[in-house]
Amino acid sequence: MTAIETTITGASRVRYCKTCLMPDTRPRIVFNEDGICNACLTAAEKVEIDWDVRLADFRRLVEENRPVNSDYDCVVPWSGGKDSSAIAYKLKFEHGLNPLLVTFSPLIPNEVGEHNREALLRAGFDHVMVRPNQKVARHLARRFFVERGNPKVHWDAGVNSAPVQVAAHYGIPLIFYAEHGESEYGGRVLSEEHKKLRDITEVLEHQIGDHPENWLDDVVEERDLAPYVYPDVDEVERAGVKAVYFAWFFPWDVAENYDYIASKIDFRTALSGRSDGTFTNFDSLDDKIDNLYYYMQFIKFGFGRATRDASRQIYRGRMSREEALELVRKYDDEFPHSFYAETLDYLEMDEAEFEKLVDLHRNSEIWQETANGWSLRFPPR
Repeated sequence: MTAIETTITGASRVRYCKTCLMPDTRPRIVFNEDGICNACLTAAEKVEIDWDVRLADFRRLVEENRPVNSDYDCVVPWSGGKDSSAIAYKLKFEHGLNPLLVTFSPLIPNEVGEHNREALLRAGFDHVMVRPNQKVARHLARRFFVERGNPKVHWDAGVNSAPVQVAAHYGIPLIFYAEHGESEYGGRVLSEEHKKLRDITEVLEHQIGDHPENWLDDVVEERDLAPYVYPDVDEVERAGVKAVYFAWFFPWDVAENYDYIASKIDFRTALSGRSDGTFTNFDSLDDKIDNLYYYMQFIKFGFGRATRDASRQIYRGRMSREEALELVRKYDDEFPHSFYAETLDYLEMDEAEFEKLVDLHRNSEIWQETANGWSLRFPPR
């Protein structure tokens, strides 16, 4: 066996990448015959990239897509986090573009996230905040948590659709997304071109999973879906909008993004010193429900926020696998205590209902119940 595997009698195995710690339970991840995941392979390939050539490609793209009927050169989908803020700052102050920042509102806004957004805006940016019908948003969060163990399905749709809607409406030619997650972190890469260009096929298949029209019910009417519906492909093409990944043109490192933006603005981190379920303090700070989101990732797929963060450190040579494994064992299964009461209130459920739903979403192929509670059948090693 070349991959690092964990087995028990009578059960199928879980494979862990032998370079990082990502298991094959991550949706769409691909391992090669040597047991290395495609995220690690992508990281290794980047050593060979001629970034001067990519920079020239970026400059050519910008020149070929100068706005005709807009004062904005591009849209940046912007949460106020380290990555999108670093992108916005670099585009404006290092490359001379005039970006319009577009935010799809968090479900439960976090004070740290609000502070960080305001800090960047004071540096000199225009901003559009899309805040959808809150009755509908809250209803869908509960529904999707119950049905899918993910309270942010509709947010995923909105954060993908809103920047394209704004760009098409105002005639803004370019949208700069952050990184191509399927290649950067392990997933299904539809084509080599998809590492650079973003289209509706990939958004629907990988980011959302279905069409908002499927969400209609006694509360949600068709008109309520407007903020979540991705524009028609023909409409986007007529508007001349292109969506690309910033990380195709420039080296991508989430830790460096934090260091960069923290040197430019008063960027605050997690108030408790680190985020629930991990050892980092600078990622996913804008939505209080994110702690539950990552915990449910652990429940459904058997890997948590620490695995995610540690693997990204391994990709960039910042951490050894042994160091990462120690952190994963320490933090991956941590319960999301921060904002727990606020999250229950938002979802309109009590602790008993919450705990029952969490257990219903446990994958029996990777979890086992013992006298001491639930444990992974195949813990990382």
